[in-house]
Amino acid sequence: MYIEHTDLEIQREPFARPFGFKGSAFHEKWNAVVRVRDSAGITAFGLGGLAVLWSDPTVFSQHSEVGGNLLQLSVLEYALQWIKNRDFTDPLALFNEILTPTHDYAKSVTQLPSLRLTFTLNALVSLDNAVWMLYAKQNKITDFDKLIPDFCLPSLSNRQNRIAIVPAIGYTFPSSQIKELLEQRIFVLKIKIGQPGNEKDMLAKDLERLKQIHHICQNYGTNMTDSSKIAYYLDANGRYQTKDGILRLIDYAEHIGCIDQIILIEEPYAEHLIVDVSDLPVCLAVDESLHTIKDIQHKAEQGYQAVAIKPAGKTLSLAFQMANASVENAVIPFVADNACVPILVEWNKNISARLPIFPGLKTGMMESNGPQNYAMWPQLVSDYPLSEAHWLMPTSGTFQLNQSYYHHSGGIFIDPLPYISSFR
Repeated sequence: MYIEHTDLEIQREPFARPFGFKGSAFHEKWNAVVRVRDSAGITAFGLGGLAVLWSDPTVFSQHSEVGGNLLQLSVLEYALQWIKNRDFTDPLALFNEILTPTHDYAKSVTQLPSLRLTFTLNALVSLDNAVWMLYAKQNKITDFDKLIPDFCLPSLSNRQNRIAIVPAIGYTFPSSQIKELLEQRIFVLKIKIGQPGNEKDMLAKDLERLKQIHHICQNYGTNMTDSSKIAYYLDANGRYQTKDGILRLIDYAEHIGCIDQIILIEEPYAEHLIVDVSDLPVCLAVDESLHTIKDIQHKAEQGYQAVAIKPAGKTLSLAFQMANASVENAVIPFVADNACVPILVEWNKNISARLPIFPGLKTGMMESNGPQNYAMWPQLVSDYPLSEAHWLMPTSGTFQLNQSYYHHSGGIFIDPLPYISSFR
């Protein structure tokens, strides 16, 4: 793979309301669109959404929202220039070669020697997707199964016929819209905890929010969970500093009668904390603190039982490696969204569809929160290359995946025309 030319454009997508988590909020999504061309003139495109607050909240807090996005774009631009006029055997080789020099540049441009690797990984998503599409075109691949590297085929061998849609319930998400989701037969809610304030204030707000949501959900049941109740997936985004805080949250959940509905607590502690969680009575998962496959082994040793795989947040290349590492370390893999536009939802879905059923549910599971967050979601869906495809729209709280879905691989091999039309 000799990369002769690279190019970059951006697209800004407004949210319907501020997306609140990690004790803060952001207001729009910047989507980076990458074009790459090889020495034979084959051109491919890749899309990736920037997520500064999620990937490194220090960068987000030190800059304006636009400024943080510009810094992350500068990291992507550096990588695009780095790969030009170089030859690589395949996308994984390119990813492994570019990651260290790009992260060194990212630490320099942000002036943060301790910059989280996730910030750089997030910047590289559009480039990585473009390179995988270039590889597919070079090898005449139009089937996602044939794109999967041999070493991780066993970890991506399932074919789910439906995946639970998990919307994100942020701090400001209205109660009326939670009811609307439940009326649509959504049966898993991703509840953002870790609200603004010190740990005492944060915990008080989190307990009140959990009680409020549980009060709403008590009126709804489902045949898609083992408990026959609405399932809760709590995401702290690393906001808790003590084990006692999470223990008190769990105790409160037991007190109000919803402990059996909590299938997951994700990223409970700040990344620098080493906490043994093996004695906690719920499944704990890691997300943004996973930077490399070695991190999965370390977290498994601490008692974590699940890992969030994010093709649209940390690159498809790393997603393949993490899927394999999750099997090797006997942890549960699942896919989480990153406030994705429909095209990136399908990149996520191709991985999620091939993972096992999530414990506590009767289906696979994938966070997907676009309809709740984007002001123009119907337009985004209509712009999708296969806008009438049944797998784009939820049915009874799930994405329905039949043979047609797998035949088209969710449409990811079709050039994303609305995003690439801005290129000269």
